Amino acid sequence: MILLGEFALWIALPIGIWGAIFGFIGGKKQRGDLVLSSERSVYAVFFLLVLTSAGIITAFLTDRFEYWYVANYSNRELDTYFKVAGLWAGQRGSLVFWVLLLSFFSCVAVYSNRRKNREFMPYVVGVLQTVSSFFLVVLLFADVNPFERLPFAPADGRGLNPQLQNYWMTIHPPTLYLGFTSFTIPFAFAISALLRGQLDTRWIAITRRWILVSWFFLANGIIFGMRWAYEELGWGGFWFWDPVENASLLPWLTATAFLHSIQIQENRGMLKIWNMSLVALTFLLTIFATFLTRSGLIESVHTFAENTKIAFIFLSFMGVVGGGCLLLIAWRRPLLKSENQIQSFLSREAAFLFNNLFLLGVAFAVLWGTLFPLITEGITGQAIAVGPPFFNRVNLPIGMALLALMGIGPVIGWRKASRRNLVRNFLTPVVVGTMVVTGLYLRGVRNEMALVTFGLSVFVLTIILVEFIKGTRARSFIEGEGYVVAFLHLVKRNRRRWGGYIVHVGVVLIFTAFAGSAFDREVIQTLDPGETITIESPFGHEYTLTYQGLSSPRGQNMLRQAVALMTVEKDGRPAGSLTAEKRLYLTWEAPVTEVGIQSAFLEDLYLILENVSDLGGAFENVADAQRATFEVQVNVLVGWIWYGGLILTIGSLIGMWPSRGQTTVAPRTAKGVGQSALAVKAS
Repeated sequence: MILLGEFALWIALPIGIWGAIFGFIGGKKQRGDLVLSSERSVYAVFFLLVLTSAGIITAFLTDRFEYWYVANYSNRELDTYFKVAGLWAGQRGSLVFWVLLLSFFSCVAVYSNRRKNREFMPYVVGVLQTVSSFFLVVLLFADVNPFERLPFAPADGRGLNPQLQNYWMTIHPPTLYLGFTSFTIPFAFAISALLRGQLDTRWIAITRRWILVSWFFLANGIIFGMRWAYEELGWGGFWFWDPVENASLLPWLTATAFLHSIQIQENRGMLKIWNMSLVALTFLLTIFATFLTRSGLIESVHTFAENTKIAFIFLSFMGVVGGGCLLLIAWRRPLLKSENQIQSFLSREAAFLFNNLFLLGVAFAVLWGTLFPLITEGITGQAIAVGPPFFNRVNLPIGMALLALMGIGPVIGWRKASRRNLVRNFLTPVVVGTMVVTGLYLRGVRNEMALVTFGLSVFVLTIILVEFIKGTRARSFIEGEGYVVAFLHLVKRNRRRWGGYIVHVGVVLIFTAFAGSAFDREVIQTLDPGETITIESPFGHEYTLTYQGLSSPRGQNMLRQAVALMTVEKDGRPAGSLTAEKRLYLTWEAPVTEVGIQSAFLEDLYLILENVSDLGGAFENVADAQRATFEVQVNVLVGWIWYGGLILTIGSLIGMWPSRGQTTVAPRTAKGVGQSALAVKAS
């Protein structure tokens, strides 16, 4: 299977190039036979990449350490599911996994459009196979071949990075890759529309669900990564503005802007150039995220790079794609003129436009802060660190504006909102939000940004709640249904709208969790067995943690481990126990920290084993090596990130789910291409 996988990787490249060339030629010359051949190449490449992936996984599962990739990312004691995750654990395998997912989505796009939207498909397939071929070229000719052999086979491998040996890392990277790769489909349709000059809203209607799918996976991938950081990195936070964290956030920001601005184009015929630019930018940012993670140009716990050779290949590809998109948009500019203009700043289109500008403002700030150290190092030879203070200072005010627009945009009227519309939709939410802020202030809350965030969150939630109540009541009155049935039918009849409201609820909860971090508490103390740490929560609870001592059990895939046990009392009553660890893996020099977490609805109790006075002695169970330093945190509302993520997921699934009787884009056959292609299939 391993040799078959290696052979399949080499065969996939010429077939991918074949599909790309004949896709474009078939579209240009309206040759259905060439188009059909191009589409079949998509299925062939996917099948070959499945064989390649199976070969890599087989090498991991059978401990074939003569392969460089397996020797550096696995060992004999590694858990089986981490060996399977080896497919995306390093630079080489992750690139294979990337193009595997792209080829899968390409198959879905080709198959689902085999009898409709035929005029778009030649160029769509051409774009998809071009991107796939690029990744295959990188794999085969940039010294990142996953089947590279060592001159000898070591007895055991180095093993997986200890910080990646967490179950969230089996979920987080694949989810992000699903988001990155699936956005290639809308990009391909947009390029096809530009090449054909068919620049109405049809390409948007065709790809809307693809856009939602990509956004859904990007959002969940980011949240899964936050959970991994919270559990594994041992500092009590969930976001550090790490360069790779930033790279995953960028396409999500622009995709969010795109999802909102296409509504303006669909309803008002505006922002056509803007939307084309956004879809191209989002695709380029998915490639940028892949490049940054695997280029070796930055140092990060998230990076999978072994060499920097591919950095210049990726930069060249992004330059060619970006330049090509600019030329196409400039060429079709006359066909991309807006049909209407914004009539008032008090309108839905204006609110969505401001939302776009703020999202791009955040994206620019994040991109600049990420690249600035690289730029300065390249020019001056000295890197200037850009840390969380910069990102927080710039993005927090913009985030507040985005939070407000999240409530305003969906309910304000199109063209020009009347005074009646403004009073009806916003008077109650403003009053409720003001009352909450006043109440928090009277209770002693003085953090300005937290107060603003809580007030705006309540403002948005009130708007959404009122919309659901009004819609349910109206449906109940008209149809004579009970409120529960009316609510379910309301959501079912317009899943896109109401699913979007539910997504907004999830995002508001996440914003609220961010604000809650302003009230976190921490205590650092060195203890001997029997001694205690006491910490008070902002909600009035008192936690007392009693140190019971260190033990050193032998764990699988670990050389040594020191486990500290703490018993917990909450307000004087027993509340379970927590453990925190120092682990030293077989083939890694530095010990890693494993934290203890006790979660509640409003706060988490978070335990970190900072230091052990005699770590070597603790690993050997020496009786006197028990003195240790602990950091105890009370993290406020952090669980609301995960609750918000769950609600966001539910809302996204509702919005993506096809409605019964939903109108679809009618198939229209392009002269020559669609007809001849279908004729070839029929024959």
